[in-house]
Amino acid sequence: MAEIHKKIQPQYFEAILSGKKNYELRLNDFEIKEGDVMVLEEYDAETKNYTGRKIEKQVTWVGKFKMDQLFWSEEQIKEKGMQIISLK
Repeated sequence: MAEIHKKIQPQYFEAILSGKKNYELRLNDFEIKEGDVMVLEEYDAETKNYTGRKIEKQVTWVGKFKMDQLFWSEEQIKEKGMQIISLK
């Protein structure tokens, strides 16, 4: 079991904290698998600082796929693909 640390914007952090959001959509540029723990660290892009809040979530499923264009450049998506991470 690995522990994976990632930044997360405040609005998404709050959605996970409240229980409304139970997944993560991420660029497929790191290894993660079922049973790993994802540590989501709230990051304020305006101040360019971590807030100090974090959430630890167990990874229950990882789906990897490629798409034409979403949040990342077409080049990044074509090179690395994408992953949806279901959390509990």
